Amino acid sequence: MRKWLPLTAVCLGAFMLLVDVTIVTVALPDMAADMRTGFSGLQWVMDVYALALAALLLGAGSLADRIGRRRIYLGGLGLFAAASLACGLAQGPAALIAFRAVQGVGGAAMFATTMALLSSTYQGRDRGVAFGVWGAVNGAAAAAGPIIGGLLTEQFGWRWIFFINLPVCALAVYVTLKAVTESRDPQAKGLDLPGMATFTAGAAAVTYALIRGGENGWTSAGTLGLFALGAASFGAFVLVELRGSRPMLDPALFRSPVFVAVMTASLLMSGAAFGYLMYVSLWLQTAEGMGPVGAGLVLAPMSLAAFPVSAASGKLLHGASPRITIGGGLFLIAAGALLQGWMLDAGDGWTALVPGLVVTGAGVGLVSPALAAAAMGAVPPARAGMAGGALNTARQLGMALGIAVLGAVFHAGLADGLAGSGQPHGTATALAGGGASRLLETVPGAASWVEAAFASGLRDTFWVSGAMGLAGALILVVLVRRPAAAPGGGAPAPVPGQGSAPADRAAGRAAA
Repeated sequence: MRKWLPLTAVCLGAFMLLVDVTIVTVALPDMAADMRTGFSGLQWVMDVYALALAALLLGAGSLADRIGRRRIYLGGLGLFAAASLACGLAQGPAALIAFRAVQGVGGAAMFATTMALLSSTYQGRDRGVAFGVWGAVNGAAAAAGPIIGGLLTEQFGWRWIFFINLPVCALAVYVTLKAVTESRDPQAKGLDLPGMATFTAGAAAVTYALIRGGENGWTSAGTLGLFALGAASFGAFVLVELRGSRPMLDPALFRSPVFVAVMTASLLMSGAAFGYLMYVSLWLQTAEGMGPVGAGLVLAPMSLAAFPVSAASGKLLHGASPRITIGGGLFLIAAGALLQGWMLDAGDGWTALVPGLVVTGAGVGLVSPALAAAAMGAVPPARAGMAGGALNTARQLGMALGIAVLGAVFHAGLADGLAGSGQPHGTATALAGGGASRLLETVPGAASWVEAAFASGLRDTFWVSGAMGLAGALILVVLVRRPAAAPGGGAPAPVPGQGSAPADRAAGRAAA
C-alpha cells in the first residue's frame, strides 16, 4: 500500500482542481441571489478559473522542471487552499472572481506537475497502472462536480463548495510530504516570462471581449478595443516564441498537421461539450424550479455515458486512426448538442435533454483518450511533455472561450424569445442572471414568456455548440491524412494507429 501513496497524493490534488471546474455550475443561481451579481459576473466566476489554468499550465510546468515538481505541487496545494477559503468568505462578486483566479493559479501549479510526478515515481507496469488510475480519477471529477456541488449547495450553502477543499488540501499536503520524493529536470532552461505574459494577456482580452460584446454590442469601442488587444497580444506571443531561446511552446510543433488538428479539436471539444452546462443549470433551477441536487443529476448522464465508452474505446479502438476516434467523437458531441436543440421546446422539461446528453457523453468518452495519444504521436519524444501541456492548455482555454461565446448566444436567444411579449428592455439580462424565479412569483402570466425565452436561448446555444463540434470534426478529417513529418525535419512522426507498435504503446500510456 505504501507504494501507491504518491499516486494517492497526486490524485487527491487532480480530483480537487478538476472538480472545481464544474462544481460551481449548479451553485450559480444561489451565488447570484446572495451576491446580487448579474450575468457577466456569473460567467466570470466560471471563466476566470479555466482561464488561469489555461494561461499558466505551460509556465508552471517549466518552473517545476527547474526548481522541483514536488515543491511546486505543494505550493499549488497551499495556494489553492488559501484561495478556496477566500472564495468561501468573499462578500462581493469582485472578490469572488479575484480569488477564483488565484484558485486557478494554484490549480495550474498542481495540474502541471501531476504527470511528471507520476512518471518520475513509477516505472514499467506500475507506471501504466498509475496513469490509468490518474485518468480514471480525472474522468470521475467531471462526473462528480455538479453532483457534489448540488449536495453541498442544497444542504450547507454555496460557500461550502469552496470550504470542502480545505480538508482535502490538508490531506494531500500530508501524503505528499510523507510519500512523494523531489524530482526536477537538470537540463531545464529558464522561464519564458514574455511568452507567459503575452499569452495570458491575449487569452484574457479575447475572453473579456466575448463577454462584453454580448452585453454592450459587438461594434462598441470597448469590445473592438479588447479584440484588438487580444490579437496584438497573441501576435506578440508568436513572435516571442519564434525568437526566444527557451519557448514554453515551440512553434515548430505546429508544422505537423496532426498536432494542429489535435489542438484545434481539443479546444473545440471543450467548448462544444461543456460550455453550455452553466446555462442549462440556470434554466433548470430558476425557471424549472429544481434544486441544485436535481440540476446536478440532470447533467450526470453526460459523464456517466463517457465512462464506459472511454473504457471500451481504449480496448476496442486501440490503434485506430484519429479520424475515427477523435473525428467520430466530435461528430457525436455535435449530434448530442443538435439533438438537445431539436428536442427542446417551450414547455418541455429536463427529460428533453437526456438523449442528447448521453450522445454527447459518448462522444467525450471517444475523444478524450484519443486526444492525448494523437498529440504524443505527432511530436518527437523530446517534446512529449510540451505537447501534453499544450493539450491541457487548449482544453481549458476552450472551456473559457466556450462559456464566453455561448453566453453571448444564450443572451441573444433569450432576447429573441421575448420578442412580442411586451417585456421591458433588460428582461433578458435579468433571466440570464438568475432572475426567472422572482419574475415567475411576481409577474402574472410570466410562465409562458419565460418558457419561450429559455427555449429560444438554449436552442440557439445548442445549435452553436453543434456547429463547433462539426467544425472540429471537419478540421480533424481534413488535416489527418497521413503520418505527419516530425517538427523540425526528420522522419515522419507516427500517428497512433498509423505508426509503429512501440510508438502506439507509448502514446497509449500517455493517454491513460
